[in-house]
Amino acid sequence: MKVVFMGTPDFAVPCLSSLIENHEVAAVFTQPDKPIGRKQVLTPPPVKKRAQKSNIAVYQPAGLKEGMALELISHLAPDVIVVAAYGKILPKSILELPKYGCINIHASLLPKYRGAAPIQWAIINGEHETGLTAMQMDEGLDTGDMIQNLSLQIDQNETADDLCVRLSALGADLILQTLAAIENGSAKRTKQEESLATYAPMLSKEMSQLDFNCTAMEVHNKVRGLNSWPSATANLDGQKVKIHSTRLADGEGLPGEILSLKPFVVSCKTGAVEIVSLQPAGKKIMSAQDYLCGHRLAVHTLLAQ
Repeated sequence: MKVVFMGTPDFAVPCLSSLIENHEVAAVFTQPDKPIGRKQVLTPPPVKKRAQKSNIAVYQPAGLKEGMALELISHLAPDVIVVAAYGKILPKSILELPKYGCINIHASLLPKYRGAAPIQWAIINGEHETGLTAMQMDEGLDTGDMIQNLSLQIDQNETADDLCVRLSALGADLILQTLAAIENGSAKRTKQEESLATYAPMLSKEMSQLDFNCTAMEVHNKVRGLNSWPSATANLDGQKVKIHSTRLADGEGLPGEILSLKPFVVSCKTGAVEIVSLQPAGKKIMSAQDYLCGHRLAVHTLLAQ
C-alpha cells in the first residue's frame, strides 16, 4: 500500500519502521521541532529522525485544517493514512481522502482510555491489563470502529516508559496485520460500546505531588505512571524532589512518616513504599541511599504533604 504516516514520539517509531520495511511510505507528518532541555535546543521529534534516515519527505504543519495540508495529501494520493500518537486532530476532509481512510494505532483496549495519555493513566489507575487497538478513525476522540486489538499484562513495578516500549513494539506488528486485513477484505469493524468509555487526559506538572494519605499501592502506581514525565514529587529535607521509582514495602505509621532509612521506607494511609531512586533539583537521578548520604533525615520524621 501507499501510506502517509502521522506520528511524533518514540512510541510511533517502530510502527513507522515496520511500514517503511513493508509498504511504500510516501511522506511523514509530525509535530514541529521543539526546544528541549535547559539550553532549549531546537530538537526534531523521533519520528522525523527516523523518516530522514530513510530519506522520506517530512512535513511539520502547525495544523491540518488549513487547505495546504489537504492539497499536499491529495497530491500524494495515499491508499491509507496511518496515525500513531500524532497529537493533532484530523479534519473530516483528510479522514475521508484515502481509499481506505485513516487507521489509528491507539495505546489502550478501547473504549477504555481514549485520549492523550492512555499508557500513563492505565498504570496510575492500577490496571493489570492494557493493550493496543487499531481503529478506523472518525471525527471523534478515539471513537472510531475497532478493527483489531492486542492485549498484554502490566507488571506491578513497570513504569509508563517501560510499558510504552513494549506497546510500541506490538504496534509495529499490529499495523501490518491490520493493513493486510483491510487490503484483502477480511477486516471486521466493531463499534465501540459508549457506556464502557473512559478518558485519559493529558498529564500536567500540577498532578506530580505525592499524597501519602493515599494507599501504598496508589502512591506506587502514581510514581510508575508519571515516570518519566512529569515525574512524581515529594518534599524531602525542605526541598521538592522528583521520585523516579518505588517499591511496595512492609510497615505501618502515620501517612508520610519515615519508617526506616536503610531501606528508605515511608508510611502511607495503608501500607508503605520504599523510595528507590530520586532526583533533587538540578541534579541527576540517584539512588535513595546516595541521596541520604548528604541529607539528614531521621526516622519518624513526617514528610510535608
